[in-house]
Amino acid sequence: MTGLIRRAGGVLVTGVVGAVAVDGARRLARSGAARRGAVVVASWGLRGRRSAEARAESAWLATADILAEARERIGEQSPPPADGAAGHDHEH
Repeated sequence: MTGLIRRAGGVLVTGVVGAVAVDGARRLARSGAARRGAVVVASWGLRGRRSAEARAESAWLATADILAEARERIGEQSPPPADGAAGHDHEH
């Protein structure tokens, strides 16, 4: 009999905790805090992406400088920088 009471008590506590969680989620959704939080997280993602793009471009430029210097040391002429319009006859 005691086991049945314990189980029933556990089910009751679980139900109350679930109801409180659902009520809290509804209040949060009505307050707009969830949306504000999503906007903040999205802005962090955009900032991180821009930072990663800047680091990638810096690495690319550093690599190009190293290759140009290496070509110069062995007497090769480095190709001129690519013109963005050359060979690009369509728009994005």
